[in-house]
Amino acid sequence: MIENASDLTLDELRPALAPAIADNAVFDGWSDEALTLAAEMEGVDPDVARLAFEKGQMAMIEAWIESIDRAMAQEWPPERLAQLKIRERIRTLIQYRLDAVGGREEALRRALAIMAMPQNAAAALRTGWHSADVMWRLAGDTATDYNHYTKRAILAGIYGATLAVFLDDQSEDKTETRAFLDRRIDGVMKFEKAKARLLGGEREGFSVVRFLGRLRYPAT
Repeated sequence: MIENASDLTLDELRPALAPAIADNAVFDGWSDEALTLAAEMEGVDPDVARLAFEKGQMAMIEAWIESIDRAMAQEWPPERLAQLKIRERIRTLIQYRLDAVGGREEALRRALAIMAMPQNAAAALRTGWHSADVMWRLAGDTATDYNHYTKRAILAGIYGATLAVFLDDQSEDKTETRAFLDRRIDGVMKFEKAKARLLGGEREGFSVVRFLGRLRYPAT
């Protein structure tokens, strides 16, 4: 049940109700039925819930992603992530997001199909960019030049590729997905170390942009 649901604004209600909608979307899709059931489960007036999501399926999906963004930021604030190396920060945040949708694979599959529709392309791009931006900011990125944009575009691509593996992963505890992500990270680190030896090393360590670029285009 959502605490003090009647006191929430529509903007506050959307991310609060979205996880329950996702639970029902596993069976009913991103539909009015899923919305109504979620509202009843969470003690929200169904008519108010429909008003909050009057823009339909994409509004529900965007709110679900926003709820994951918020939960991730609460669980992994910058000061906690600062104890980790940069590659571990990114790995940790991606893994958190995967864990957050665990058990809701069918809802995720349906959401991705809806987001892939031409009429939803702009909203899907905006949502993906925002999630990548949240992750980078939590990881401590303060870039304001072109690196700001390339980092986020590449990370969004990496997350999308990992989600594709995640959806088809039938292994216990999604070990194949974890291995997929680990292989990309480990492979990039080996590449960077070898290159550093050939070029005489880099005092400031490896480039995060190049690191994520290699993740996006892994060797086969």
